[in-house]
Amino acid sequence: MPELIEVQVRPGVEEDLEDLTHLYNHYVRETPITFDTDAFTPEERRPWLLSHPEDGPYRLLVARDRREGSSGRLLGYATSSPFRAKAAYDTSVEVTVYCAPDAGGRGIGTLLYKALFEALADEDLHRAYAGVTQPNEASVRLHTRFGFTHVGTYREVGRKFGAYWDVAWYEKPLGDEDRRQP
Repeated sequence: MPELIEVQVRPGVEEDLEDLTHLYNHYVRETPITFDTDAFTPEERRPWLLSHPEDGPYRLLVARDRREGSSGRLLGYATSSPFRAKAAYDTSVEVTVYCAPDAGGRGIGTLLYKALFEALADEDLHRAYAGVTQPNEASVRLHTRFGFTHVGTYREVGRKFGAYWDVAWYEKPLGDEDRRQP
């Protein structure tokens, strides 16, 4: 049985940058979950951090284990980001969640998405989209639990570690249509 933890979910801030970069780099180096292929320095990730303010449609939320001191160990993070750069897409966001490798199966992704969608509830948003590199059953279950439906799969769209990977795309209604949250 996983050890009980005390989790704080809050907006990401500058002091989180090093831990966020370290966590993301794990997925860059070890998995096809992200199609980035080169690890980042915290300075290289700073523009990404700054593109997610504490309010508005583009958010960054972090989950930290509060038992380990004032800052706590980073357990994961969730973001909402622009879906595409063109103005007509402004009411759509792309969402993602990353958990520390040893934090999987502890409900961290659920806590992060619950907080993210609550934070986005008053924003002028219509749809959320998530791309899930296949296979990733844990991510598919998480997105389905939050009311996402599969809308299509890009076959062999990315090449990493000498293999081609499919990305399944999921869509979730937001605003008044958002009635399915765990």
